[in-house]
Amino acid sequence: MALWSGRFDGTTEESACAFGASLPVDKRLFVQDIAGSRAHAAMLAAQGVISTEDAELIDQGLASILRDIESGSFDFELSDEDIHMAIERALTERIGDAGARLHTGRSRNDQVATDTRLYTKARLKALMDANLALRESLLHKAKQHSSAILPGYTHLQHAQPVLFSHHLLAYYWMLSRDFKRLMSAFECADASPLGAAALAGTSYPLDRSASAEALGFSQVIPNSLDAVSDRDFVADSIYAASLSMVHLSRLCEEIILWSTSEFGFITLSDSYSTGSSIMPQKKNPDFAELIRGKSGRVIGDLIGILTTLKGLPLAYNKDLQEDKEGLFDALDTLEESYRVMAGMVATLTVNENAMELQVKKGFMAATDIADYLAKKGLPFRRAHEIVGALVLLCEQRGCDLEDLSLDDYKEACDLFDADIVDYLNPEALVKARKSFGGTAPDAVSEQLNLALNLQQSQKDQLTALN
Repeated sequence: MALWSGRFDGTTEESACAFGASLPVDKRLFVQDIAGSRAHAAMLAAQGVISTEDAELIDQGLASILRDIESGSFDFELSDEDIHMAIERALTERIGDAGARLHTGRSRNDQVATDTRLYTKARLKALMDANLALRESLLHKAKQHSSAILPGYTHLQHAQPVLFSHHLLAYYWMLSRDFKRLMSAFECADASPLGAAALAGTSYPLDRSASAEALGFSQVIPNSLDAVSDRDFVADSIYAASLSMVHLSRLCEEIILWSTSEFGFITLSDSYSTGSSIMPQKKNPDFAELIRGKSGRVIGDLIGILTTLKGLPLAYNKDLQEDKEGLFDALDTLEESYRVMAGMVATLTVNENAMELQVKKGFMAATDIADYLAKKGLPFRRAHEIVGALVLLCEQRGCDLEDLSLDDYKEACDLFDADIVDYLNPEALVKARKSFGGTAPDAVSEQLNLALNLQQSQKDQLTALN
């Protein structure tokens, strides 16, 4: 029998019940649901709303239900619409009227909001931990290959040489911003709706601050309508997951390209590769491709929650039942992707020789040669034109800029001297980029120190969370 059946003469059609049930999705909230109920019962007893004896029976009954669900021996019934009703039904069956008093002063509206916030907080903490672990892999790989140089690209064309460590650190900083977004989503979720009841509060003398503190919330939501209808924290969490998946997808795209025969910059470990059922020679970057593909699904979860929320009047509407499936999917997918990516980065082999061969192609000294002329007083736009003509000459001859003679340079512009050869060496080109955030070894070393300091600071932030 449904817990709300007293209002109805008839019963809901069976297929409609199945359609409306959320238990297959929300039963993973059982830990949070039981924690919220235990805190609520203790608060009710402290406020004299229920007896101490009833509160003790409720707590013992809920503890036994938790053990049974964790062991797999709990029987969910077809009539259980959601995890809240399943637990309350079982509790009442086990301890009688005391169990029926648990729901005093609350509604499933504030109950599910509480459960989802508690769940989201726990998962976001796990995600921040996984984020830090992935960034550790990037830092380790960057330090391991601190002198390797690869082509930097714009428009996927050779542009200027950069240190491989500098390239990896770009993803480190992306992921550090993702950590901040996950932390922000955590802070948004860290407010208690419990005690708001259905929408208007309750006439019982509840101590919402006490139950909030017992559950580890840092504050109480001050408006009961907002408390039961707000899902900003869900949207924030999925947005943080979506953007982080975009960053992972970008890194995966580069890993996929770099592992091809055409690039050959890296070799993926067998642990993070698969083969072909028909082509014996294949070693496929399937896991990088899967992360790239899964990013689309998480972005879809974000579109889903925003679309669900956009037309809802206050306060609670059944539409909000649709908030959890996308949330669970987005957070699950990001955590799995972080862990796979961390292992993939940690175990890949960097082929520095292949990078070095490519650095010598594509006229990547062109900008520095133009800067050479500009430093001698020639307007940069004129210098740009002269060097462009030299690149065209190289293409006509089938050579690179380093193959041109000093006479070739002087014919293009009499400001060139013999020291131009110093501007054609990849190591010199990289070393010249000394500006803060640049790719020179000293600048990258400074950047690594900043990253290490941030890493420790964000670890401390995570440790300090309630």
